[in-house]
Amino acid sequence: MKLFLIAGEPSGDALGAALMVGLKTLSPHVTFEGVGGPLMEAEGLKSLFPMEELSVMGLAEILPKYRQLKRRITETAKAVTRAAPDALITIDSPDFCLRVARLVRAANPSQKTIHYVAPTVWAWRPGRAAAMAPFIDHVLALFPFEPPYMQAAGMSCDFVGHPVVAQPCASAAAVADFREAHAIGPDQPLLLCLPGSRKGEVGRLLTRFEAAIEVLRKDNPGLRVALPTVRGVAPLVGQMTAGWRHPPLILEDAEAKRAAFGAANLALAASGTVSLELAANHVPMVIAHDFNRLTWWLMKRASLIDTVTLVNIVSETRAVPEFLGPACRPGLIANALARLLTDPAERALQIAAQDMTMDRLGRGQEAPGLRAARSVLAQLPAASV
Repeated sequence: MKLFLIAGEPSGDALGAALMVGLKTLSPHVTFEGVGGPLMEAEGLKSLFPMEELSVMGLAEILPKYRQLKRRITETAKAVTRAAPDALITIDSPDFCLRVARLVRAANPSQKTIHYVAPTVWAWRPGRAAAMAPFIDHVLALFPFEPPYMQAAGMSCDFVGHPVVAQPCASAAAVADFREAHAIGPDQPLLLCLPGSRKGEVGRLLTRFEAAIEVLRKDNPGLRVALPTVRGVAPLVGQMTAGWRHPPLILEDAEAKRAAFGAANLALAASGTVSLELAANHVPMVIAHDFNRLTWWLMKRASLIDTVTLVNIVSETRAVPEFLGPACRPGLIANALARLLTDPAERALQIAAQDMTMDRLGRGQEAPGLRAARSVLAQLPAASV
């Protein structure tokens, strides 16, 4: 069995790697081609080109790179057609992945296509499900309320659980070792600074995040800051933090990042799946995000919900404060962080919402990567499996 996988950003790389592990468990002779990052490469994928080329977000951010992305879309679609896999599995990154799938289906109408991560039609642009139905056969959904939206548009869909529920958390010993290694006292507050995994996000947010942290530090002089990052933006993070008055601990190693999540008392994060990673580790958080003006205007016009934070959405609460667009200001952010440090009731409210979120996403059930693999194999003829 040969599968062609495409991921375009770190979260998709993690999904793809877990799926590959599940597929190899259930079908040991499977082979892979496609586009992915370091996690998928570690599972045996040789990427056609560096995945980081695709990590852009928002219309205004995509436009300057449109020619390069269009060339990669065409190149990737041709590679899929040549490979003639048993299935094309596109993973999130719809601006790239679904364009590839459309071209592939046009070239080969019988090509089986599966998309991993349902479009958030419940949040904005509800027409996206119907638009992808002509060239996507099956969808793997991360959230339990998503299959009916996909099925109504004419695609089959399985809820396979969210991968965050299967991610290991640091042990108490690892947390203690992390704090000791970095001279962080057991009662000293540790804040995670998480400005995103895309260069555009980091460029817009990191300076404001530093300003918010410095306001918070006025009443918390012992505050320490850890900044987990990823390969694609690590150089930019290093450049932007070089002049910080209180330099953060920049973490790229997976074990160190896991320990930091376990050791943290609170977090300041860009919107995205990182809110679920924080929830899995019981880290109270403030979400802050800003956008290019055009992207913000378009999002406000198209939005169907009043929050972008996944913990708020899944738990059906508004326990996590968020500061978006014009509200993404250091003073407002710092005040919210300060409340999380000093108000036990507010922390408890968030942690309750985090627990509800994890339960609804499949905590305690079969690993999502294995569930996703079963869903993929069920879509293929027995002879190919």
